[in-house]
Amino acid sequence: MEIKPKNGSIKYQLLIVACINVGQVIVGYSVGWSAPILPKLKNIDETPLTDVVTDLEASYIGSLLYIGSMIGPYITSIFSNVVGRKPCLLIGGLLNILAYVLVITTKHIAMVYAVRIISGLGMGITIVGNIVYVGEIASTNIRGILLTSTSIIGIFGTLLVYAVVPYVSYSESGYIALVISVIHVVGVCFIPESPVYYAIKDRPVSVTKTLDLLGRSADVDKVLETFSRKKGETTSKIRDWTEIFTVKSNRMSLFLTFTLGAFQQTSGVAVVLFFATTIFDTAGSSIRPDLATIIIGVTRLLSSLIAPSFVERSGRKILLLISMAACAFSLLILGLYFYLDRTHVAFIKNIGWLPLVALIVYFFCYEAGFGTIPNAIVGEMFRANVRSNGSALAITLTWLVGFGLTTSFTTMVKVLGGDVTFWIFGGSCVLAFLFTFFFLPETKGKTLNEIQDMLS
Repeated sequence: MEIKPKNGSIKYQLLIVACINVGQVIVGYSVGWSAPILPKLKNIDETPLTDVVTDLEASYIGSLLYIGSMIGPYITSIFSNVVGRKPCLLIGGLLNILAYVLVITTKHIAMVYAVRIISGLGMGITIVGNIVYVGEIASTNIRGILLTSTSIIGIFGTLLVYAVVPYVSYSESGYIALVISVIHVVGVCFIPESPVYYAIKDRPVSVTKTLDLLGRSADVDKVLETFSRKKGETTSKIRDWTEIFTVKSNRMSLFLTFTLGAFQQTSGVAVVLFFATTIFDTAGSSIRPDLATIIIGVTRLLSSLIAPSFVERSGRKILLLISMAACAFSLLILGLYFYLDRTHVAFIKNIGWLPLVALIVYFFCYEAGFGTIPNAIVGEMFRANVRSNGSALAITLTWLVGFGLTTSFTTMVKVLGGDVTFWIFGGSCVLAFLFTFFFLPETKGKTLNEIQDMLS
């Protein structure tokens, strides 16, 4: 089953991306779910469990998402060149359905852990699958916009959690996600397979047909020449993995995508998203925690719209540099607030609004570049035969960093204090700025093949 184009190829591409971006809503929903859910699980009147969760159990609920998300991308990498990109997207959607069925039926803490791991699996498959798929079907002139849109829709999913879940029951939070997950799976059933997958499988007729539907008929010869396997050449899973390290352009792709992703995590974004309510409680902010998280969610969504507006005009690199510099400044200010609070400075009560303002500035600047553009860059990196494997490896290494950080966050705050913790996050943004300035190439306006030639 495939969608038929009606009013032009660009609209057709937008329609396809809209279908798969429903899955990104669930990605964002899963990322933000723990923030409003943990207070419910700590309240005996709201929890579906027999006992309230402990602080240790709460940290596991926050961080176990990373366990699944580190495994999920490899499901995509294993199957995407064998059965196709589209079936991988369906697998991710079905796992999300399973996860939120478990939310609805939760009775034990083990089921909550299972929800987070399965959600992570679905998230990992969906993110890598979407990045690879969109990067391969999109026209060069709008590829950056479509790739950044996946991050924007994920942010909307997190905002949905922040705005709705505090005011519904635990099980109702599952019903909301379940409905969205079903819509996602139905939508994916109607999208075409990637033309690059058809080229890898030496199916030139399917390549031609799909590119014609996408309005990219002029790219047929280029796609077949670039991505088709030579006559007599067989697919080798081992070779596809080894080429990540033996081919220079792939090595550079892995270095760039993993390092950017690691800096994303060490900037503290996942910590703030997972423990937003707890952070505002710890800071003693004068703003209600649930209201503050909604404000942050709205800020993230609005600011994320900046990247698609400029990513194909000014380029990826300049937006990243501006975003990283502003993130560093706002995190250093947040650390200063925690320092003043720890040292019991008298006027601290008069600036109870500062944590919210600092985080608003942080997320506004983060989503305007640092939070959205690396996804676009991942979708542009790696050669076709290793794109799924390379993207999976880069993202899972990134999430390994995130898992360690989110698991140790409460310990960091207790041992180092909130001030030093957030100063470390700010320092990471400074290092990210330097890395981007000296190492990251500009990919604006370049085809996937030209990018590989440049990295070589």
